[in-house]
Amino acid sequence: MDISSGSFPADGDNAQWIIDGSDQTFMQDVVEASKHAVVLVDFWAPWCGPCKTLIPTLEKVVNQANGAVRMVKINIDENQGVAGQLGVRSVPTVFAFKDGQPVDGFQGAIPETQIIEFIKKAGAGGALEQIENALNAAREAFQNGELDESAAIYAQIIQAVPDNLDALVGLARCMVAKKDYERAKEVLALVPEESQKSPQVKSVLTAIELADDGSSSSAPTSDLSAKIAENPDDFDARFEYAKSLSAADKHEEAAEQLLAILEKDLTWNEGAAKEQLLKIFEAAGPTAEVSQKGRRRLSSLLFS
Repeated sequence: MDISSGSFPADGDNAQWIIDGSDQTFMQDVVEASKHAVVLVDFWAPWCGPCKTLIPTLEKVVNQANGAVRMVKINIDENQGVAGQLGVRSVPTVFAFKDGQPVDGFQGAIPETQIIEFIKKAGAGGALEQIENALNAAREAFQNGELDESAAIYAQIIQAVPDNLDALVGLARCMVAKKDYERAKEVLALVPEESQKSPQVKSVLTAIELADDGSSSSAPTSDLSAKIAENPDDFDARFEYAKSLSAADKHEEAAEQLLAILEKDLTWNEGAAKEQLLKIFEAAGPTAEVSQKGRRRLSSLLFS
């Protein structure tokens, strides 16, 4: 799948898509520019708390659109002319301009999903939909075990939109599945600082941690399995076996071993089994079947 054509310029300069505007440059920056692409005009003020929340999200979505959307930020403390003409009474207020005219607007800090819908409604959803389609194709390839294909699509998205969190995390997951943990860490290092502590990044880091932890087990998997068959209550063997299974990306089987321990002793080894199980849920992600089923079973044990 090639996303390097169309609305994905290979060497786009993101800075040109987001500028600071003024009353004096409004005609050129907004009215004339909106004849070529949708222009978002963000009226803000330095003292406005919600403005500080909204601006980074707006910038992220605009950058991901790769030129299909432009953004002009206007400080109303310094520029009150156009704001007054448009009836701006509070900040943040955002207008979408197209073909020289305002076509829509909103007030207050809204979440990213609503911003994307706002842009689509304004008529600039093509680039965003192209990214979304590419991400879906990469996810499907990953689920089908086509790791090279999935990684290639994620890499193309990153080339077009270097700070796309979904693509960076997806590529890192591909590297983890291929047991290339160092490369996975290198990819995660490219995640913007403000997203380094996101659940998606933490999930991949936990998967790497589980792999490192499980691979350090001194006993062969076959020996551990034999010990469990001989003595089902050998919790030490079950725990080590679960870690080995996690390292092999067999999260469901690993969870079964840990739940078998917890069904008989919730506090075994100072809660080590529960802690390891929660790491599996985190590594697999909240929507994974092992996480959803496992959490239900764990809850029934904790509250029965």
